[in-house]
Parts: sequence; structure tokens; C-alpha cells
Amino acid sequence: MRSIVTVSVVIAAALAFAACSPARILNMATSANGADVQKNIAYGEGPRRTLDVYAPSGARNAPVAVFFYGGSWQSGEKQTYQFVASAFAAKGIVTIVPDYRLSPEVHYQGFLRDGAMAVKWARNHAKQYGGDPSKLFLVGHSAGAYIAAMLALDDEWLDREGLSPARDLKGFVGISGPYNFLPSDDKKIADIFATEKSSGASQPINYAGGRNPPVLLLHGTGDNTVYPRNSTGLGDELRAAGSSVEVKLYPGVGHLGIIGAMGSPARFIAPTLKDTTDFILGQPNG
Repeated sequence: MRSIVTVSVVIAAALAFAACSPARILNMATSANGADVQKNIAYGEGPRRTLDVYAPSGARNAPVAVFFYGGSWQSGEKQTYQFVASAFAAKGIVTIVPDYRLSPEVHYQGFLRDGAMAVKWARNHAKQYGGDPSKLFLVGHSAGAYIAAMLALDDEWLDREGLSPARDLKGFVGISGPYNFLPSDDKKIADIFATEKSSGASQPINYAGGRNPPVLLLHGTGDNTVYPRNSTGLGDELRAAGSSVEVKLYPGVGHLGIIGAMGSPARFIAPTLKDTTDFILGQPNG
């Protein structure tokens, strides 16, 4: 247990400060098995509406995952998460990592609109990278899991792009996501989610229903940033509504350790990669 905690702390520092050498180690050490990487492709206007694509070598009709990273909706860059995309690509999954606009430039509606635009781009362009647009998955960590959850559960955002979660998504994986966190004592967070609608309008748990795609929720019991009750609570609501959902809790694993475990040097911390890719690769066709 002590070794897991120690490595989790190193990973936490690496991801919090992307320029630190441990973050580079995760990226350099995680092989993409010769995947073709295309960077900084525009999916909309502006510097924050670009994405990177990791296409497995020889991919044909492969599943497609759009990965949304975290950062409290206030920070983050797609290149920091090369180790996640490389790990997915090595498993045969075409992986797309978008940047999106952040606070204070936009409130929550802005990054959900950007997320929906990135998903539309993924569906429209999957084939040219060897992906199958009918096998489209959303994956997110932390604030990124919030974005993925809202796109998968609330029809409004994908509907703006002519898409439907139930029809056009094959599944959603949320990793340490905040799904029911208002009201908040953090003024920045409260401002990001200020809305003319009820405060619940921005909370994924309020959109749990029976018409969403299958869901996998992963969380560490040692997470003191986003408490595990976010995942267990959403799982309970989805299950009660008749949705296909599985919740997996990793004993003692923290908020950043769970995503750092995607990188090859740290996979002993938690089976985040295996559970996520098993879910994606295990969904039936059709």
C-alpha cells in the first residue's frame, strides 16, 4: 500500500505540473505501438478548439474513443495526456483528445458546446483514421468525466450537433467524475456553473434515465478531490432508471493516481486501462 501511495503522489505532482519530468516519463514510456498521431486538427474556430488523433497502425473499423481530460474546467492541455491516448491506441482504439475552452473564457455551457462539436468531428472523420463511427465512446477524467457524462446523459448538447446519445454513442466511461456537486463553497466553481435555470440543470445525476448508452464508472476510494459518492450515486440513479451501468471502486487509489495508472510505469496502481478498454472492446456490434 505504501508504494502505491508514493507513486500516486509522484503522478499527482506530474499531472498538476505538466512540465515536470514525471509527466514526460509517463508519455515517453507508454507505447502507442506505431500509431499514427495527427496533432492540432481544428474542429472549430479558435486556439482551444483543436484535437489530436491517435490512429492504431492498420486500424480498420476500430472503436473510437473521445477522451476529455480534467483540470477543474480551468486548466489542461491535450498533449499532457499523450500517455492515455497512446495506451488506448496500443489496444486498437482510435483515440481523439480535444482541447476545449476553459473558465473564465466560458461557463459550463461553453465547454459542453465544444465537447459536442468535438464528438461530431469524431463521428464525421472516424473512417479516415480507420475508425468505425458506429462504435463511438466518450471517456473522461475528473472535469472531463463531467463533460462526457453531460454529453452522454443530457440530450441537449449532442442534439445541437444533430446527434443523439442513445443513437450515436456506444458507451461512456467516467473516471473520478463529479456528477452531483452543487451547491459549492468554491466561488470559482459556483461562477462556472451559474445558470438562469435551476442549479440542478448543470448536474449529470439529474439526467439519469433509461435511454442513455451503457455506462462504466471508475473511482478510487482514496479520492479526496472528487468523492466516490459522485460515482456511486450516479450509478444508483442510472440503475434505478433501467440503464446498463457498472461501478468499480479501487481501494486506496487517489484522484490523480487513477488516471496516472493508464501509463505503463504505473499500471500496478489500478486497472484503469484494462477496465476501460475491456468495456470499449467488449460492447456488442450493432
